[in-house]
Amino acid sequence: MPEDKDVEIVARRLSIHGRVQGVWYRASAQTEASRLGLRGWVRNRHDGSVEALVIGIQAAIDDFIDWAQVGPPKAQVLRIEISVADEEATEGFEQRPSA
Repeated sequence: MPEDKDVEIVARRLSIHGRVQGVWYRASAQTEASRLGLRGWVRNRHDGSVEALVIGIQAAIDDFIDWAQVGPPKAQVLRIEISVADEEATEGFEQRPSA
């Protein structure tokens, strides 16, 4: 199968606000990102938000953002701030310590 060199890899940083800690948000985000073939990480923030760096093709990132707006069943997402980010050298999608 030939490699598609026209597929652009992008990175987005998400800051997810609402009831998103203590509801399995990070573990669910890790599962969803892995399912979509994304790289990056997710972590809790001391302000009560969850931060994620997602790296991959735009369509997969869009699908992740759609998921993130709802999150796992007990989450109540109020808003997501999305910004362009620099790609980091990561393998897979991991949970990181709080920051």
